[in-house]
Amino acid sequence: MKVTEHIEKANGNTQFSFEILPPLKGQNIDSIFESIDPLMEFNPPFIDVTYHREEYIYKELEDGLLRKQVVRKRPGTVGICAAIQNKYNVDAIPHILCGGFTKEDTENFLIDLGFLGIDNVMALRGDAVKSETYFTPEKEGHAYASDLVKQISKLNQGIYLEEELQNTAPTDFCIGVAGYPEKHLEAPSMESDIYFLKKKIKKGATYIVTQMFFDNKKYFNFVDKCREAGITVPIIPGLKPLATKKQLNMIPHRFSVELPDDLVMAVVQCADNKAVRQVGIEWCVQQSKELIDAGVPVLHYYSMGKSDNIREIASQVF
Repeated sequence: MKVTEHIEKANGNTQFSFEILPPLKGQNIDSIFESIDPLMEFNPPFIDVTYHREEYIYKELEDGLLRKQVVRKRPGTVGICAAIQNKYNVDAIPHILCGGFTKEDTENFLIDLGFLGIDNVMALRGDAVKSETYFTPEKEGHAYASDLVKQISKLNQGIYLEEELQNTAPTDFCIGVAGYPEKHLEAPSMESDIYFLKKKIKKGATYIVTQMFFDNKKYFNFVDKCREAGITVPIIPGLKPLATKKQLNMIPHRFSVELPDDLVMAVVQCADNKAVRQVGIEWCVQQSKELIDAGVPVLHYYSMGKSDNIREIASQVF
């Protein structure tokens, strides 16, 4: 079932969803199931599975020369989605990126998803890899998420890259895209960010999931600006509870989001990460309750491979 259909079917009730990471190469899928199992009691209609593109490392050879080597630290997105749908009978949503994909790679990826009965995709540009200063698309790939959305929409119309194909079967993907309540770190302004977000909607995206935020006013203001710009699709808030002191520096730097002073000081005063975890849970619970009162369609949690604190939050909210 499509995300938009799940939202319509809920009749205004806020639903629970979450995002997981594929296991590191060398681990098995049991680690994924162990993370998902404790959260199934909250009846998630869908579960997002991130995609991690290949990176490059340079290994020094005996003669002193360097050899470029491709590394995939977290493969398995498509297989995990298939396993989730088979084991739990819930919709799995794979992330699909511009980075690391040619247009043909993208089409083949989507064909596989269609064969597996996957109804939803999350279309993202993706971040620059460690060897890049700025994001660099593949030579025959997409530079922007809006172009990726356009390709998926064309496939939904039965339009493939090989124009000579006849009697083609259209796909029927529901397309999600990312929104940034505090603007994307590369966007020059919030207005320009929403302008490009609207382009993604015009090209076929049907719902938005936001980057994490820790001040609900950021989300509410973002939604207001989107509605003023004519964006009418569901806007799902993304939440992440703090769990360690290290995240006070890491999250603002990596995700370009602000942490409220009250939250920062509460974490600073914690004696250890166990106390930080509790502060993060309590803060996220309050965020969640306020958002539910405001009538958001879904609360989407970034679990980052950990489900214990998400379960504790959900038990107090749902």
